[in-house]
Amino acid sequence: MQADFAVELGAEDETLDLPWAASEGGPRYYNLKRQPELLLNIEEAHRVQELGEFLAAINSSASILETAKCDAWASTEMTPEDEIFGATCKFGSYIDLLFSGEEARFSLSEHERLAKRLTQLLQRVPEIPAAAEFLIRRCYYHDEAETRDGLYFTFYLFGYGDDEAQARQQWAIGLKLVENVIRQISATG
Repeated sequence: MQADFAVELGAEDETLDLPWAASEGGPRYYNLKRQPELLLNIEEAHRVQELGEFLAAINSSASILETAKCDAWASTEMTPEDEIFGATCKFGSYIDLLFSGEEARFSLSEHERLAKRLTQLLQRVPEIPAAAEFLIRRCYYHDEAETRDGLYFTFYLFGYGDDEAQARQQWAIGLKLVENVIRQISATG
């Protein structure tokens, strides 16, 4: 499994506001760490069962992380980076992850340490046609009193295959591997 990370803190890079909400009646942020029953409100978790299972695991009390946003999709559009897999289809997802611990949310060194650890452990798993990338980005944490500049991860995962079913299967295996690595890091610190 390919695994890498990058830091994207430039003025033009993606950011996250937390909590977030789309237009009226659209998707919104649910604090699944504190209210796991709200997973039932996440459309993507119903549509893609493996994603729902990952969200439940990462938002459990045993995890050092929690989730903020996600999506999953299939595509036949391949980038130059995808070509090494020799596939005609990919299944992908992104999941925005943040530290559950307040202090770590504002520490670049903690984010870099975790990203390095995740990628090192994932590079040791069996070779499968899948690629994971963890991007460290800026997050604006809003509460009643103030807004604080912090950080979060966008975790991209792609599985590759000759058709959507095969690509999704490789993606699901990759997602379970990432879940297991996060569980391992959470348990050992």
